[in-house]
Amino acid sequence: MNSENLTLCEKIVSSSYIRQGSQARRGHELLIRHLLDQGKCPEEGWSESTVELFLNELAVMDSNNFLGNCGVGEREGRVASSLVARRHYRLIHGIGRSGDIAAVQPKAAGSSLLNKLTNSVVLDILKISGVRSVASCFVVPMATGMSLTLCFLTLRHRRPKARYIIWPRIDQKSCFKSMITAGFEPVVVENVLEGDELRTDLEAIQSKIEELGAETVLCVHSTTSCFAPRVPDRLEELATMCAKYDIPHIVNNAYGVQSSKCMHLIQQGARVGRVDAFVQSLDKNFMVPVGGAIIAGFDESFVQEISKMYPGRASASPSLDVLITLLTLGANGYKKYLLERKEIYSFLAEELKNLASAHGERLLHTPHNPISLAMSLDGLQASSNQAVTQLGSMLFTRQVSGARVIPLGKEQTISGHTFRGFMSHSESYPCPYLNAASAVGITREDVTLCMKRLDKCLKALKKDGKAASSCSTVPHANQDVPDKE
Repeated sequence: MNSENLTLCEKIVSSSYIRQGSQARRGHELLIRHLLDQGKCPEEGWSESTVELFLNELAVMDSNNFLGNCGVGEREGRVASSLVARRHYRLIHGIGRSGDIAAVQPKAAGSSLLNKLTNSVVLDILKISGVRSVASCFVVPMATGMSLTLCFLTLRHRRPKARYIIWPRIDQKSCFKSMITAGFEPVVVENVLEGDELRTDLEAIQSKIEELGAETVLCVHSTTSCFAPRVPDRLEELATMCAKYDIPHIVNNAYGVQSSKCMHLIQQGARVGRVDAFVQSLDKNFMVPVGGAIIAGFDESFVQEISKMYPGRASASPSLDVLITLLTLGANGYKKYLLERKEIYSFLAEELKNLASAHGERLLHTPHNPISLAMSLDGLQASSNQAVTQLGSMLFTRQVSGARVIPLGKEQTISGHTFRGFMSHSESYPCPYLNAASAVGITREDVTLCMKRLDKCLKALKKDGKAASSCSTVPHANQDVPDKE
């Protein structure tokens, strides 16, 4: 309410009560004013009532919520279901315009403010998380794979002779398809085995650049967050190599925001060499529904160029979800989640190591992977050819989600390219294994329950394997039993 309305309220209810209510409302408004002034994530999280007040204030600034609006166009923010309207806080117009996802909409000042503020708050969080020198970013309503494709398509205009994207292998279909969809030929570079870890083969990448010619290479497409025993790429060395050969460098940082190590690698890569853009998932890093990503970079003009490549307007849902989440958590709340994740990583490693030892297996030594862990399954493989894959099914049916069981020798063809040893990031990894990850939002209870169920599954499979082995030694009825001497 404005001052005039509050004065009128004092004629109806005691003025002292109205002043008290006005002061309480002012507390909400001061938080909103600070956000508008600073454009940063608040240190402490807001209450839900403050967040809803702010969103309602934004919504009434969009033309579809004007009391006297008369819409005669083909897109007027009409919504048939009131439930849908409430789900979106009546912010119906989306973000951007047909020529630029970051552009302001004349008929949707509130939604445009939402878009600008979300990008500003997310930029602040990227800096807090470790990439201090990031210059610009924007939220795009696509998951990581399609967001990478958008980056590659933008580079096409800068490098018209380019045909190839050099890609240190990571067995994730969307990463590979992002390059194919953009119309480029991925040059898959196998990783090298160092101890248990799969690491970037820098010599092979340099050889490929010199063999193909730098002008024919669109970019190097590297990875930070990944499943062990694959570890983050050697970003500093790759960034230096890209700077030397004047080749762009795009980083898939899918769930790396939650890891200070991954963010440090990006920061260092940009400091010593070249990192053109890095892409991260909203759902994996900020605990919101699937469907959004952040595209960020160190050159504001290039990031703006990527945003202008997006065709048409876009859904505001991912922006709305992440803004609500960050305003509710505040910077301190988000940092608390990151600290808890790191602590639980150590707890998970210890629990997985003890369980592996109890079953004659071992925790693979992958110190360069700050999120994912792997446990060998050699003994399980020896007991039965099907036992490894069966373990994955047993865990899933016992409501253990996210654990990945990797057998030996699997082949997968994606867009005409055959990957041997698919899911293991290597043509010939030495052993089958199981993955578990300490991702943001995980709890100690998750780890404890997972270990309990995994232990039961391993015991059941070994028991079944012994039973099958003993049955195979008993002769069938139509077989001769050798005479005893």
